[in-house]
Amino acid sequence: MPESGKGAKSPIRLLLVDDEKSYVDVLTKRMSKRNILVTAALSGSEAIQIMRKMSFDVVVLDLKMEDMDGIEVLKIFKIMDPEMPVIMLTGHGSETAAREGIQFGAFDYLTKPCDLSELIAKINEACHRGEEVVD
Repeated sequence: MPESGKGAKSPIRLLLVDDEKSYVDVLTKRMSKRNILVTAALSGSEAIQIMRKMSFDVVVLDLKMEDMDGIEVLKIFKIMDPEMPVIMLTGHGSETAAREGIQFGAFDYLTKPCDLSELIAKINEACHRGEEVVD
């Protein structure tokens, strides 16, 4: 994505998928202050519907949701847009499932609750790596 002028970057387009509404609201508010344009989905099926209409630079996807398993959603996302980096969020003790996500093409995973600065750094890393990685 081209940059206009020195230091003026286009916002990162992020799809945040998590069924905990309060968590999504807090993250959306805090990320929007850091030049990240957040689109939130409160379920896996809602996220898939949004992905059909819009494109994103990166996805932050919760592993455990009510309607669909995060691994299931990841597999569908990878069919829809194989190049898009997906960062998995997992509750404590689910690191094995998160590693399974890596096998299915996730960029990386973080354990919830994660530090906001750590998540932002991972998002930036995924976006920049996405431009350079050739599979």
